[in-house]
Amino acid sequence: MLKSFLAVIVAIIAPTAIGLGQTASFSVQPSADAFVTPGAIGSLSSSNFGAAGSLAIAAPGLPQGEFQSVLQFDLSAAQSSFNAQFGVGQWAVQSVTLQLTSSPHNNAIFNNVAAGQFSVSLMRNNSWVEGTGTGGIPSSDGISFSSLQGTYINNATDQALGTFAFPGGSSGQNSYVLNLSSGLAGDVTSGGDLSLRLFAADTGVSYLFSSRSGTATARPDILVQAVAVPEPSTVVLCAAALAVFWLLRWLRNWLGRNSQR
Repeated sequence: MLKSFLAVIVAIIAPTAIGLGQTASFSVQPSADAFVTPGAIGSLSSSNFGAAGSLAIAAPGLPQGEFQSVLQFDLSAAQSSFNAQFGVGQWAVQSVTLQLTSSPHNNAIFNNVAAGQFSVSLMRNNSWVEGTGTGGIPSSDGISFSSLQGTYINNATDQALGTFAFPGGSSGQNSYVLNLSSGLAGDVTSGGDLSLRLFAADTGVSYLFSSRSGTATARPDILVQAVAVPEPSTVVLCAAALAVFWLLRWLRNWLGRNSQR
């Protein structure tokens, strides 16, 4: 009788214990991206480069001017995938990794590639427009350096996601594990839009990497990893089951010792 009862307790606990260790990953490419720059003499501050084949980060004071890049990701498919695998509300974001593929320098608008530090910020304003300008033919129909600075950056609400090292070079993929801020985790779990701003964190960095308009295999992406979590009722059930399990084990040992007297 005691063995049968213990078997039932184990049957309750085991599936939950196994499920808690489950993880899943989902990769998302940008739904929009663009680089912005004032140019060497400030003449490009109102220009858009949303359809360019590359994105760029460069420090202020470099010969061709400062460059910043923005990327937006639609996370609805990631949310749907995790909901299907774990159940609605039964998963949590474990990590978010930004992956960028370095690009060669082939346009005089860009600074020469140079190793250095850059930062990533979570933008809370997702209303910016990618635009249709290219590195050779800028446009005025989307985000620009001026509108980024004046409208879309909000230092009171945007969240820092880390500072990272670019090793230099014009080929190869680099991965950056972002700090899991409350806003970043919230954007993933809600399945909303996620906007990232990439900008120089030192005086010499110049990073060129493929955009979503570039080669399909080299486009930016974020890799989201989620882990299963139990419902509160399941946690309570497991705790109760474990308590009963250890109580019955103690009782069996006690009865065994007394039967030998």
